[in-house]
Amino acid sequence: MELIKEIHKFEYSDLPEVIVRTPGRFHLIGEHSWFFRDKTLSMAVNLPVYVAASSRNDNSVHFYFPQLKDHKKVNLASLKFKKEDRWANTVKAILFGLNNAGFDLSGMNITIHSEILPSAGFGISTAMKIGVAWAVRKLLKLECDDGQLLRAIEIGNRKFLGAENYVSDFYAAIFSQEKSIILTDHSTQSYENIPFDFPGKKILLVDAQVPRIEIWNEDMIRVPEYALLLGELKELKTNVAGGWRYEENPHEVNLVLSVAPEDIHKKLHSIMKEHEYLLQAYEGLKKGAFGAFARAVNMSHENMRDEYQISCPEIDWIEKRLLEIDPNNEDSRNPFTCGRITGKGFGRCFYAILDEKNVPEFKKKLSEFTKIFGFHASCYEVEPARGVEIVL
Repeated sequence: MELIKEIHKFEYSDLPEVIVRTPGRFHLIGEHSWFFRDKTLSMAVNLPVYVAASSRNDNSVHFYFPQLKDHKKVNLASLKFKKEDRWANTVKAILFGLNNAGFDLSGMNITIHSEILPSAGFGISTAMKIGVAWAVRKLLKLECDDGQLLRAIEIGNRKFLGAENYVSDFYAAIFSQEKSIILTDHSTQSYENIPFDFPGKKILLVDAQVPRIEIWNEDMIRVPEYALLLGELKELKTNVAGGWRYEENPHEVNLVLSVAPEDIHKKLHSIMKEHEYLLQAYEGLKKGAFGAFARAVNMSHENMRDEYQISCPEIDWIEKRLLEIDPNNEDSRNPFTCGRITGKGFGRCFYAILDEKNVPEFKKKLSEFTKIFGFHASCYEVEPARGVEIVL
């Protein structure tokens, strides 16, 4: 925090009046099924984004991202999306959303500090959005609650960036608690924090630096017709999280999904399996049973790789090397280690959860990855963190 104070003062010749810290984030299971009103397990982590802000005497907003050595400025009366503005469009989207939600804004100086760049995919862009929104509310003394602020963010997302609103992204950044995993229920727009209490386990996030190349477009299954099909297969159950699960009878599942093309059928079935793995992981967390949790995570990766088809050889190589470290890898029902592709898929990010004593061996294998594939993987040891905080 002291560093961003110094940077802000050097850049704008005044100290920040507000500083907000927002955690990074990764999704454990369920980030590809939000459209079907399913659930997502996420973890906010100690890869923070700091947003510092101070007032100006005019109607312009100046932005500075020191890690990128990039300066931008805009006038509040003429906020426009510009492709060349890249990260700054994220900030402008929040200002646009607040403007369109009826809030009166005035000039500001904003500094964003993050050791992890937005391109890494660990929730940094979302953390920037939340951090800017919270900082502007505090700086300008806007009279609005968190719900109103979220609606303004959604306006900026949809109308300025042309992006979808991933509720699980926002909830993880705002409502997460330390030493917990957060469950977002997209059907009820609710959340629950579940303790992640496994002493001796370490969480590693890997940025494999593999360029994302989409081999199919997820929009092909995100249509109301297919959402209705999956809706037919949801059954009320009182003894599971959220009160429902998907039909388990293969004949009934195939009968309902048979109207969809074969490739769509396969991916919709994969969405159903993903929800089941999420429920299994949730139950493992609630019971403090790491083996049950880890088995669900590993099966989810297999599902993403083989059925949903969003993995790649480089990520699968990392996952295979991770599981080779597991001293109990002969018993797939009670693993000591787990890992899965995370984020948008088609490359880039992976998370691993393993015993602390095995971390050096895993990092050694990552150095072999660089020699084999030519991509220099970055590895971050993280811990569950709490949501957005105003720290000044």
